[in-house]
Amino acid sequence: MQQSEKEPPAFSERSQVIESPVPTFSRVDELLEDMTLAEKVGQLLVVGMEGKTYGDELDRLIRQHHVGGIILLGKNVSYPAGILKLLNESKKANADYEIPLFISVDEEGGRVSRLPSSMKKLPAAEYFGRTGDEALAYETGAYLAELLHAFGYNMNYAPVLDVHSNPKNPVIGDRSLSSDSHAVADLGMAMMKGMTDNGVISVVKHFPGHGDTHVDSHLSLPVIEKTLDELYKTELIPFQRAIDEQADVIMVAHIMFPELDNRYPSSLSQKIITGLLRDEMQFGGVVITDDMTMGAIVNDYTVPEAAVQSFLAGSDLLLIAGDYENQVGTINALMTAVQAGKISEDRIDESVKRILKLKERYKLKDAPIEEIELDLIERKFNELLG
Repeated sequence: MQQSEKEPPAFSERSQVIESPVPTFSRVDELLEDMTLAEKVGQLLVVGMEGKTYGDELDRLIRQHHVGGIILLGKNVSYPAGILKLLNESKKANADYEIPLFISVDEEGGRVSRLPSSMKKLPAAEYFGRTGDEALAYETGAYLAELLHAFGYNMNYAPVLDVHSNPKNPVIGDRSLSSDSHAVADLGMAMMKGMTDNGVISVVKHFPGHGDTHVDSHLSLPVIEKTLDELYKTELIPFQRAIDEQADVIMVAHIMFPELDNRYPSSLSQKIITGLLRDEMQFGGVVITDDMTMGAIVNDYTVPEAAVQSFLAGSDLLLIAGDYENQVGTINALMTAVQAGKISEDRIDESVKRILKLKERYKLKDAPIEEIELDLIERKFNELLG
């Protein structure tokens, strides 16, 4: 980072409960002013890794490229102490840098859980939908925050706000809270607030709605032939509610909506990300893509070209779970696009500022966790679900 005569703004230590949603903007502005273009571009990526241990490729992404965050997937999960060691080493690599990492994970419960096999897992979202209990949903969010803090995570890709409107859906199904849009909104907001009130960033997903697909976007590109009016009557209800209730981050899905954009899938579409989500629905928070290495994207694009298009469309964070060549290739493609005038540095600053504000708001810090209190976590689980 370039040296400045000003005292560098420090990200203060995280408190358990967020006292105020308003970040100190001057600190973010000063920090942004001192960043190089390469540092700014690095902040736009959340990266995955291979294997269950900290390695050279992840080390280079953190130390040299200053990526914005990391994600752990099922392939990275080992035993509790192994996960803790991997996350602690990632934080240690970033400890001398002023901007802390997003340490992120998909911990929904049910079949989407990144916990070791020895630990008790939450039931799938549909369980909470059947109870209809908003207080239970809130307490579940609070439990998730405590669970994830125990490992050192600070961001969770949950809750799912997709409405389960297609029983043939192969990828959502019991991950949805309900087939009723308003129930999804009510329970989803309770769960989201349970997490955010306890210091974990909640990423609601998968905008504009993955509930009515019959194709798994991990494999190929789903197509939904709905008009915008039809989406507003079902799929968009929970997302509009999330925006109205100050959601921090929204994940955009890889789905083709020909009635909205007949050229690009939602994750690459300026009409959907900027036109619909930002301008029409008035979302001012951070937009993150679903994993750019999924079949819905790589069957038709290279990861770097898709990432550049997604950023042009209005995304802030580009989630690239693997591999290292795609991650570095995306960084290089973004740098080249700025140097060629395809992306303005003002546009880069716009996204980086949103990212820095979010990190400051949650007072993130790359502090290692000495030990996981597994007995305490199990006791909290039993108190929650009996």
